[in-house]
Amino acid sequence: MSAARAVVLVSGGLDSATALAIARGRGYACYALSVAYGQRHEAELAAAARVAVALGAREHRVMQVDLAGIGGSALTDRSIPVPEAPSEGIPITYVPARNTILLSLALAWAEVLGAQHVFVGVNSLDYSGYPDCRPEYIEAFEHMARLATKAGVEGSPCHIHAPLIAWSKERIIREGVLLGVDYGMTVSCYQADLQGRACGRCDSCRLRRAGFEAAGVADPTRYQ
Repeated sequence: MSAARAVVLVSGGLDSATALAIARGRGYACYALSVAYGQRHEAELAAAARVAVALGAREHRVMQVDLAGIGGSALTDRSIPVPEAPSEGIPITYVPARNTILLSLALAWAEVLGAQHVFVGVNSLDYSGYPDCRPEYIEAFEHMARLATKAGVEGSPCHIHAPLIAWSKERIIREGVLLGVDYGMTVSCYQADLQGRACGRCDSCRLRRAGFEAAGVADPTRYQ
C-alpha cells in the first residue's frame, strides 16, 4: 500500500525543516512547497531546496507570489529596516496575510495531488507575535478548507498539521536532531546575505541562537 501524501510548506528555515522531518517520520510521502513572495532574505529559497532533497521530498516546487507589490513589511520592502531589538506588539517583520496565502497554495496543490494532509512549521511560543501562528488560526483555516474545496465538500477534507505549534525552540531543535535534521543547511535570518549568512541580531536570529543554547546543541549557523 502506498504512503499517504502530504504537502509540506518548506521555507528553508529551522522550523519548516523540522516539520518536514516529522511528516516524513510519520510515514507520509512528502511534497515540499516553497514560495518566492519577494522576501528580502532570498537565500532561504536555496536553503529550502537543500532541505527538500536532504529530507527526501518526492518533489519540491517553488511558486511565485508578489507580496513585495503589496508591501507593508520589512521582509518585503527593503526601505523598511529589519528591527534588531525586541519591540512591543506585532513587529514590522509581519507580512500581511502571508501564512493564509501560503497555506492556500499548499491546499490547492494538495487537492490536485489527492493529498489530505498539509504540514506547516508555525510556532506559537518562540515566535515574534504573528497572528497567523496561533492554534486558533490553524483550526480556522482547516475549517475553511473543508468548506472551500471540492475535496472537502465531497468528504475528503484536508487536515492542517502544525506539529511545532506549542513547542519551544529548544524542543524543536532536540526533536529535529533526533530525526536527523542538519540545521547547518537551514537559513532563518530575516536579513541573510546572498550566501545565507545570518546577521545574528534580528528576532529570528536571537530565537534560533537561544534555542541551540537551551538545547545544548552546537549552533551550526554561519554568521556574517
